[in-house]
Amino acid sequence: MKLEVVSRSGRSIATLDVNPDSTVAELKKKFHGLKKTYYPARQRFALPVKAGETRGQVLSDDSKRLSDYGLAEGGKLEFKDLGPQIGYSTVFFWEYFGPLVVYPLFFFLPQYLYPHIKAPAGGTQHALVQKLACAYWCFHYAKRIVETFTVHKFGHATMPIFNLFKNCGYYWGYAAYVSYFVNHPLYTAPNQTVSVACLAAAVLAQLGNFWSHLILAGLRKPGEKEYRIPKGGLFNYVSCANYTFEIWGWLLYSVAVQSIPAYLFAATGAAQMTQWAIAKHNRLRKLFDGKDGRPKYPRRWIIFPPFL
Repeated sequence: MKLEVVSRSGRSIATLDVNPDSTVAELKKKFHGLKKTYYPARQRFALPVKAGETRGQVLSDDSKRLSDYGLAEGGKLEFKDLGPQIGYSTVFFWEYFGPLVVYPLFFFLPQYLYPHIKAPAGGTQHALVQKLACAYWCFHYAKRIVETFTVHKFGHATMPIFNLFKNCGYYWGYAAYVSYFVNHPLYTAPNQTVSVACLAAAVLAQLGNFWSHLILAGLRKPGEKEYRIPKGGLFNYVSCANYTFEIWGWLLYSVAVQSIPAYLFAATGAAQMTQWAIAKHNRLRKLFDGKDGRPKYPRRWIIFPPFL
């Protein structure tokens, strides 16, 4: 069958001769053969907008056949260029590698990063909380890198390349901002007992986060894309237990170091994760509505009991 590919403005781009049983992935490969600039990862096809709709259905499942979307001879597809793409794991590695390197620089090289501060005769002496805070920070981002390549399963293979610079700017920038003040030669350490206790609890929160990621990774078998209801551990009570542990980890870190930049970092991350959690919670409730044989999503907190 012949399909016309048009832009979102209706301009004709190409005509493809495909088999109705061809998959979306095969369609993208064929389109790439005609338009070399648009490799499959930067292609998005959608059905024309129907009456009463604001947007057409996106051909989001590469394994589905074209006929499954109701496409037939003479049909039309709207094409959108997603722009240059980059792999999720690549972005995650670089956004986490930066903080793993940047933060310790202020700890180990104060003579270069604080040149206006005269170091004592015996060299800069770090308080115990500064040492433990540096170890916690490095542990956290090393864990994230390991999870990226061994635990996480990404729903999409790529993202816009702009996200690499945006995410790295956020993580690398905050790493420098927090570390500059926490490792400052004039930093005054808070109560040592409270700091040690908070950082110990923060490590437990990170282990809970890791456990939550293992639960999420085990929800689907290889090749599956259907949503599942997370179960086990804190997921029995909270929809996004992984975010709950992450937020608690950084709140405890902030209390331990008693630094305004640390609190800002924790607050910024918590705000973003709350948005993601609310969207995921609503999506799960909508998908698992208890109708037509679908299970009913259990009553749970969203991210931060007892408040949300």
